Amino acid sequence: MHSDFDLHLAADLDDALASLAPAAGEAGRPAAMALAGGTNLIVDLRGRRARPRRLVGIGRLEGLRWLRVDAGGIAMGARTTVTDLLESPALAAAAPALHGAARVFAGQMVRNAATVGGNIACGSPAADLVPPLMALDAEVVLEGPAGTRRVALADFYTGYKADVRAAGELITEIRCPPRPAGSANLFYKLARRQGDAITVVGVAVALEAAAGRCRAARIALGAVAPVPLRARAAEALLAGATLDAPAIARAAESAAAAASPIDDIRATAGYRREMVAVLTRRLLTRAWQAIG
Repeated sequence: MHSDFDLHLAADLDDALASLAPAAGEAGRPAAMALAGGTNLIVDLRGRRARPRRLVGIGRLEGLRWLRVDAGGIAMGARTTVTDLLESPALAAAAPALHGAARVFAGQMVRNAATVGGNIACGSPAADLVPPLMALDAEVVLEGPAGTRRVALADFYTGYKADVRAAGELITEIRCPPRPAGSANLFYKLARRQGDAITVVGVAVALEAAAGRCRAARIALGAVAPVPLRARAAEALLAGATLDAPAIARAAESAAAAASPIDDIRATAGYRREMVAVLTRRLLTRAWQAIG
């Protein structure tokens, strides 16, 4: 069973934004939620974890489904599906971390429906696409009653299932800056089986190098805290350093210290923290070797 709600199928973006805007006097129960692929939201509706007054279907808005990879970086509409990511050779070359996350994302039918914007908006700590997007320094474009604004994905979440969106705001685009020369990015999903499984630990890294030293590093973690997060102290350890084994090991331990995992049916907190260190060390080593 699910909560009662009204369903409005938006004809265009303006219609969607008008329907998402809270009406006067609406309080308590969420006024409206956007419905795209529905692979998370429908489950939450059935479990009564989501109880909006109305759903605004944006599945007809083709203007929100597009993907561009060029000299200006990576950009996509919020309705871009996981399958769209997988079918882009340009994305595989520019962002192997994101392409790799798409490859291990649920099963084929879910990948056909699940959207990038929805994976971000659902707020799950284990959202597979979020760590690689964070490592790629992504930002989200929000549109709402007050206009358009951009927010760094690393600053998007404010707590478990909570984010910076104001009432009526909709994620419309996701953008990543260009990949500079001398860079590499990678992602690894640790789960209890190879396919169609919830993440136990997710780690994404991105490195930029010049003159034999690390110019910049980004390390993003999933499923090990209330929200996906950047391991900023670990990143700071790498900036300006030559990434030999001791330097990478120190950064990996710092990344593990940034995690605040829980025990659940998939893994213990201690195992998760240890795997953050192991996976961060492996990915940093591989990324540094890839840069050469």
